[in-house]
Amino acid sequence: MNSGEFEDLIKALRPRLHRYCARMTGSAISGEDVLQDTLVKAIHARAQGAEIDNLEGWLFRIAHNTSLDFLRERSRNTVVALTEYVEAAPIPEADIVSIGFQTFLRLPVLQRCTVILKDVLGHTIDEIASIAECSQAAGKSALQRGRAALRLLARAPEDTALPLMSDSDRRKITAYVHLFQSGDFDAIRAMLADDVKLDLVNRLQLEGRDKIGLYFTRYEEETKWRFALGAVEGQPAMLVFDSTGLMEKPAHFVLLDWSKSRIIEIRDFLFASYVLESIDWVRLG
Repeated sequence: MNSGEFEDLIKALRPRLHRYCARMTGSAISGEDVLQDTLVKAIHARAQGAEIDNLEGWLFRIAHNTSLDFLRERSRNTVVALTEYVEAAPIPEADIVSIGFQTFLRLPVLQRCTVILKDVLGHTIDEIASIAECSQAAGKSALQRGRAALRLLARAPEDTALPLMSDSDRRKITAYVHLFQSGDFDAIRAMLADDVKLDLVNRLQLEGRDKIGLYFTRYEEETKWRFALGAVEGQPAMLVFDSTGLMEKPAHFVLLDWSKSRIIEIRDFLFASYVLESIDWVRLG
């Protein structure tokens, strides 16, 4: 397999890998961070001569271990006790996709892993055991327990996470959104730090205000987008809606990082539509 074929296969698998990472970490945004780390590790390992018999299984094993590293660092894993063995049927994909990421986070790690791999992504028990590095018996047991626990947890109402913003931060993100709404992109460029970073997720990364000017030009030229102040997973965000559609949910969203009054990082999910699956978002006034 040459480098071009390897990159094409990674690109094709990226949405599936994100579905796993997002549910393992309890966040679509953190899931993308873990996914990017996974791909960096995979590319590095291949360059070092790693033997790859099954690319998909190999990538999911890296994604699994990277997710565990993330959870250990953040100490965000809340375990749901389930002492009785309960036989449970598979959860239909239409139902499981609608379950919020934070609900998955309440399952123990192995239960979470097996349910995602089996009922979301369609892996076999053999493949799950290989990815999670457990026995087939342990995988089967965790799957049954995870299914039963998830059905119970999914019945409880979920609260939408609202952002905790200072008045200053609210004014800054509100001003940014208003400038997009009015099309005053020169004023937006004036808000950028000299070393501002742009992460056009799943497409490119740039650094420096002089290098990212075309990014705003493209938004200026495209007339279908509508912009609103909102929050994604509790983080302040600019929600972007497609006016050619129903506009019932954002087409994508943009996150910002600030240093005082200057924008130091823009993270735009225009080319990462897979991140929007079951994402927790709210439009703010």
